[in-house]
Amino acid sequence: MQYLSAYIHNKLHSIYEENEIKSLFRRIMEFVCRVKPHEISLCKDKEISPNERQRIEDIVMRLQNHEPIQYILGETEFYGMTFIVNQNVLIPRPETEELVELIINMHTIHRKPDVVPREPCTILDIGTGSGCIAVSLAKYLPHARVYAIDHSEKALETAKRNALINKVEVQFIGQDLFEAFPPGIFPEKWDIIVSNPPYITTSEQKNMARHVLDYEPHNALFVPDREPLLFYKQIAGFGKKYSKETGEIYVETSALHGRDTEKMFRSEGYNYVELIKDISGKDRIVRAKMNE
Repeated sequence: MQYLSAYIHNKLHSIYEENEIKSLFRRIMEFVCRVKPHEISLCKDKEISPNERQRIEDIVMRLQNHEPIQYILGETEFYGMTFIVNQNVLIPRPETEELVELIINMHTIHRKPDVVPREPCTILDIGTGSGCIAVSLAKYLPHARVYAIDHSEKALETAKRNALINKVEVQFIGQDLFEAFPPGIFPEKWDIIVSNPPYITTSEQKNMARHVLDYEPHNALFVPDREPLLFYKQIAGFGKKYSKETGEIYVETSALHGRDTEKMFRSEGYNYVELIKDISGKDRIVRAKMNE
């Protein structure tokens, strides 16, 4: 197995940082050879079959073309769960885990675990993609009724598989946020509306890595330079119409436009707006309520 470590390092050192190569090696060993990261030091003399070697070489070749390891393996970890990912959906990021964590904490901290609410919490995830937000909230807020919308049927297919894999119930609906919503599409109004919408302006592409630009879906990433808050304005208007009186909106946002997003929600009539920093100290989440 030691020669595999040297082989992977030799093939990837011009593309990836040293710590990334070590992480990739551990993931490849676990995925192909079923060797857990903590077992690698104990398996230095493990024999690798010709089939395993070929699979590893195929993976390394795709990594040399800057393809994300998550797409190559077809899965990733998010909030302690396994999610299927492919080029129809964004790869879930750690920052989005912080968004999920905030909502879970906000809606369990004041509720005793043995008390079941008389009215289940209702949640809508806008632009669900892989379903990572909706599925995680359904898993960790079992009292909630969770719905999710996306305009992409292929993304919804992936999200439905992820709900099945993680054994949760989420109602998925094909719907474009910018198109008219059919009457009765939602059976109720929402306690929580959450979204991680596109927020990277097209001019920012020049600073982005190839593995993002060449492989991840651009319609889930980018907005025009002239309308950086395009999705947030639409979500704010949607929330005024479909939120409950005490409903909340949670959105992930760009550190570059966090303040502007906060101001926009205030200008739309939301009485309580909070801009929350992520673990790196960057403006990342906006939480808004029509009524305090």
